[in-house]
Amino acid sequence: MALNDDIRLLSQLPLFHGMGDEPLRLIAFGADRRHVNDGQTLFREKSPAECAYVITRGSFELSTIDASGQKQVEAVVQAGTMLSELAMVTLVERKYTAVAAEEADVIRITRALFHRLIEEYPDAGLLIQNRIRENFATLARQAAALLGRFS
Repeated sequence: MALNDDIRLLSQLPLFHGMGDEPLRLIAFGADRRHVNDGQTLFREKSPAECAYVITRGSFELSTIDASGQKQVEAVVQAGTMLSELAMVTLVERKYTAVAAEEADVIRITRALFHRLIEEYPDAGLLIQNRIRENFATLARQAAALLGRFS
């Protein structure tokens, strides 16, 4: 995938939408690219997440292991999906195991690259901070709506 294609894909992600080309160019140029074979594991559930991944081609099955030890497929995600976006900000655990459902390519965005982005482009950092805050607020509202079910 060419650099301009990566920039276009990144600009369509909710986290980066509306960001200028220069900050996105920094990410696209500085990120690692990785090919993942059909059936190959990209990462495992509960492992430390040191980076986010953006799927540029192909698809991944996201699964968890339930209390009885059985695999539960939670979703199949396609090109244009970002996995583990919070890993760019802080150390978190992977929520799923991601296995390529076909030949796939990903962009790997490390925490160091993300920190460089917000240092060099403070406006981009503010935009991302607001998006993350909005995502947390939405999650909190959804969790609050479920409280009655657990009483």
